[in-house]
Amino acid sequence: MALKTYKPYTKSTRATVLVNKSQLWKGGSYKPLTKGQKSSGGRNNYGRITSRHMGGGSKHKFRIIDFFRSKKDMIATVERIEYDPNRTAYIALINYEDNQKNYIICPNGLKVGDKIQSGEKSEIKVGNCLKLKDIPPGTSVHNVELIPGNGGKLARSAGASVVLSGFDDEYAIIKLSSGETRKIRSDCLATIGVVSNLDQKNIKIGKAGRNRWRGKRPQSRGVAMNPVDHPHGGGEGKTSGGRSPVSPWGQSAKGLKTRKPKRSDKFIITRRKKRR
Repeated sequence: MALKTYKPYTKSTRATVLVNKSQLWKGGSYKPLTKGQKSSGGRNNYGRITSRHMGGGSKHKFRIIDFFRSKKDMIATVERIEYDPNRTAYIALINYEDNQKNYIICPNGLKVGDKIQSGEKSEIKVGNCLKLKDIPPGTSVHNVELIPGNGGKLARSAGASVVLSGFDDEYAIIKLSSGETRKIRSDCLATIGVVSNLDQKNIKIGKAGRNRWRGKRPQSRGVAMNPVDHPHGGGEGKTSGGRSPVSPWGQSAKGLKTRKPKRSDKFIITRRKKRR
């Protein structure tokens, strides 16, 4: 889909660049597959803020997405493609032969009326879901399982995909968009194609108000605070902190590794690319 710009009648519209959603479904969501969603405002069960800069935002329902693709060898028809306020990717409402409907992550190129399928009998085409061992190497896939039967976990956001590089015994070797190469059991499910809404990365929100609609509150700079509130605070006049950048609790912001060791680390062949 194309990008949409506005005439510069105001300062905000001058810089705004959004995705044109004119080809998406104009009506509401499918009610049996929606449920209410409660906003915590970044507070825990004691009412204390544990995640800063959260609160407000537009009210919306949560769409129940089928990440498992559990109905095997049954053809489904794409009824409509919708916008989902809970994720960057679009979602597709599909109708199976037994009239059961599900929401799935919509891959790029999927259109209304297309037929898709899940299972060993499925052909290699966009939207079909197969086990990794049934997919040829070099194919781009998304919604990839990490544990068989546990539902898709990898490559679910807009424009995301994973490349199947090859096989090693009972494992498939995949390359993630972060640059990490890892092994996954070859009987894990994956969906063919790249996730929809490729232009999400080109959006410019144009004004602070659009972030408030999304539930993001303003963030104060550390150097604008007092020393009691932040390690960067204080000083006569404007200062740049006078030290290496840190979080409000003193943790280095210059690439300190905070990832804890996991049992699945042994399956990582190459670590992800370092931030520049």
